[in-house]
Amino acid sequence: MASHPTADAHVPVMLAEVLEALSPTDGGVYVDGTFGAGGYTAGILEAARCTVWAIDRDPQAIARGEAMAPKYDGRLRLIHGSFGDIASLMQDHAAQPVNGAVLDLGVSSPQLADPARGFSFQLDGPLDMRMSATGITAADVLSSQPEGELAKIFFTLGEERHARRIAKAVCEARLDAPIERTLRLVEIISGAVPKKAPRSGVKSIHPATRTFQALRIFVNDEIGELRRGLAGAEKY
Repeated sequence: MASHPTADAHVPVMLAEVLEALSPTDGGVYVDGTFGAGGYTAGILEAARCTVWAIDRDPQAIARGEAMAPKYDGRLRLIHGSFGDIASLMQDHAAQPVNGAVLDLGVSSPQLADPARGFSFQLDGPLDMRMSATGITAADVLSSQPEGELAKIFFTLGEERHARRIAKAVCEARLDAPIERTLRLVEIISGAVPKKAPRSGVKSIHPATRTFQALRIFVNDEIGELRRGLAGAEKY
């Protein structure tokens, strides 16, 4: 097996497990359905003389891939699209079936680190949360959904036990002004969630964690994308 990505590259936490599962071989064709920072793609390409079709709906991720592609002599092929459409995308771009596919779910490190994307509850920025550059934003969801629907989103997609409290607080706050910034939403959530005394040896999560997760999943239809992506990958 060739060396792993260089030290300055993004190395995903499960790279070794993914490479073991895929077992890349020379001449093989693989799909990285969530290119992101390119860590899995680089690992696969350096493990064997193979080809990777890298899919991402984030234009910034595709731009990172274009900068990385020359290193691999045409073995890295990029597709701007959603991995939920993997079957049709691959049919349009590659005639042969693939030997394996990987999906790294959730938000990527570059997306979290950029305040303008609105994914982080620790950085002030617009409540966007779109992985692509199109569609509804998190701010749109907060302004348009009724209280009951917001509570359902927070509970179902974020497993937030205080979903009703937070939804009520959001609806009250938006009467004063639209909720358009991440830190304003954090302030609303923190005010709605009961304060808990810290427990020795138990690491607590930020009170906004689950609500931000739920909004991100809803905005990007991540559950629907996963269902379509798994089915499409199996067919192709």
